[in-house]
Amino acid sequence: MESQLNSLGDSLRANDMGAVDHHASELHRALARAVDHFTHAARSGPVPPALRERLMRASGLVASQRESLARATAALDRAIDVLMPRTSPAPVYGGTQGDRGSRTNLTA
Repeated sequence: MESQLNSLGDSLRANDMGAVDHHASELHRALARAVDHFTHAARSGPVPPALRERLMRASGLVASQRESLARATAALDRAIDVLMPRTSPAPVYGGTQGDRGSRTNLTA
């Protein structure tokens, strides 16, 4: 699982979207196996300290990558705002004037 996390991080840093998709799928499978392993270990008694430590390290890596991805997303959003400024104010609560789903018909 750790190797999939590291590979995903490398792909994110390299902006290789094909590799990101591949490594994200591999990580998903590895996480499913890890959860199964952890569940089995928890049923048969206390979880071994080594397994707990691996899960804690993996959790830290995931949090770090999530933060990096959030920073990259914010930078992309700022770049898009600079390149394509809004011509009208942003709608409140994400709705648009033509959005029928946000209106309620109160007539009887």
